[in-house]
Amino acid sequence: MKRTKTSKQWMMEHINDVYVQRAKAEGYRSRAAYKLIEVLERDKLIKQGMVVVDLGATPGGWSQVAAAKVGAGGRVIALDLLPMDALRNVTFLQGDFREESVARAVEQELAGRAIDLVLSDMSPNISGIALSDQARAMHLAELALEFAVKHLKPGGGLLVKVFQGSGFQEFLREMRSRFKQVVTRKPEASRGRSNELYLLGKERKAGD
Repeated sequence: MKRTKTSKQWMMEHINDVYVQRAKAEGYRSRAAYKLIEVLERDKLIKQGMVVVDLGATPGGWSQVAAAKVGAGGRVIALDLLPMDALRNVTFLQGDFREESVARAVEQELAGRAIDLVLSDMSPNISGIALSDQARAMHLAELALEFAVKHLKPGGGLLVKVFQGSGFQEFLREMRSRFKQVVTRKPEASRGRSNELYLLGKERKAGD
């Protein structure tokens, strides 16, 4: 299939991207690892011994970072519809996290431990139709929030990717109803032309 001019431009931008080059040099699976690293440096989200769940984890850049932070006494459980190569100190479960069978598998892996932090860097496959892409992106954020509310311990946190546009303000209000504090983060590793943001919910409210 012949590449379009746009896809060729994206490929050149990707190859020349400083974070892509750093990821290759430093052994990270994706440039996205630096987005999480920057947020963690600022907000100190992950401590030794924590239990972290990474939604939409493939290829594993965020899980790599989280596993290094939680240490041997912590747990990182990564979930994705797509396969992911094994990572040290990361348990990978392939499947739809909304399905009961996957939820049971997560609970089995937790073995009674509570989840301290949920991460979601999920994005839809971009169609180029702005309204459709925005709706699908916000739906993924809503699914991550739903999972977090259901599984996080009181006081736990959620870091979720969102896109500015239709549905953003409504989602922000819902986040604020579930967490004591919600802040926005735009890491330097996010491409400048992207309208992606990360919402960080701190201290899940009890009783939800």
